[in-house]
Amino acid sequence: METIYEKITADNKKNDEIIAKAVDIIKNGGLVAFPTETVYGLGGNALNSESSKKIYQAKGRPSDNPLIVHIGNIGQIDGIAEEFPEKAKALADKFWPGPLTMVLKKKPCVPLETTGGLGTVAVRMPAHKTAKMLLSSGLYIAAPSANTSGKPSPTKGSYVYEDLNGRIDMIIEDDTVNIGVESTIIDMTREVPTLLRPGHISREDIEKVIGHIDVDETIAGIENYKKVDENTKPLAPGMMYRHYAPDASLALVDSENKGGKSVVEHITKLALEDISNNRKTVILTTDENTDIYKKLMSEANVSDESILFTKCTDFFKTLSDISNNILIYVVSLGNRGELSSIEQNLFMGLRLCNDIGAESIYSETFDTDNQGLAVMNRLIKAAGDKIIKV
Repeated sequence: METIYEKITADNKKNDEIIAKAVDIIKNGGLVAFPTETVYGLGGNALNSESSKKIYQAKGRPSDNPLIVHIGNIGQIDGIAEEFPEKAKALADKFWPGPLTMVLKKKPCVPLETTGGLGTVAVRMPAHKTAKMLLSSGLYIAAPSANTSGKPSPTKGSYVYEDLNGRIDMIIEDDTVNIGVESTIIDMTREVPTLLRPGHISREDIEKVIGHIDVDETIAGIENYKKVDENTKPLAPGMMYRHYAPDASLALVDSENKGGKSVVEHITKLALEDISNNRKTVILTTDENTDIYKKLMSEANVSDESILFTKCTDFFKTLSDISNNILIYVVSLGNRGELSSIEQNLFMGLRLCNDIGAESIYSETFDTDNQGLAVMNRLIKAAGDKIIKV
């Protein structure tokens, strides 16, 4: 299959032609990758069981893992959900369009292939301008993240191409993805609404609108979370255990003082051991700690030619110019006091580890208040629960 690759630009006429072509592909059972405000999605007709099967096949994703149905307006809820509870309406009023997915009881028209065999349907109304253009067609678009299963979700069109070129009909590039982690998912079919996947819209944000919610015990990042059994049927996307993983081994280094002195010193020790064995190593840190790593590496006599200190966004822009002699990459994901910046750069940082052929990756950890839970959830899954306590 030849994959069509188109870019959204300032040329509105051309953009309309791209969207029209994408709509036609989806209507005819094909697959189109498109940007949302969270990550890129891989879209197919949610009401066509064969389209959903194609999504699973393209991603290499287990067919019992539910797909999120994307809508363009609130009136579309009636077409796929048996009921829309008052609390769900309150959340929609507050957070839609936006990065919140709600699980509702499905109507028979939604194929089991779309819902992973469940009697519920996960629904979201995205806010990204290109996604909204696509959904203005009135289509119900099933769209998981546009990556091969298990890899970090893509926030750049080039990463979608890397994973899915030749597997899908079309990719629409518009790299204005500004959140960087997938949507929050909340189950509204239970007596007490239950958080199934943390995201940019936090538990605290939701509880300000509808009061107390429960948190699923398998959410990695909560205290004493329960690991998911591989034979367990997932209730929502992202609940299976190993997920979002880079190619290299990732270890999280944790202490009571997140990202504190003991963490930085231990990560530095591990990185120095790795480069003594000529292993290319990445340290994922924050703006606050970059200068501390510089000092420790200088004291360890690491040559300037073999180490790179960079911000994640700068790293992506200068990737082609980076020397092959570098063994340690110290990459800041953003500001620890502004977790939205960490969210935005996390998956790109993990993808960049693949781009430079990292053999070892070490990351600091984060408090799990507000957006911190989404960050830690993704990191723990990406690391396969490998956490070093110091």
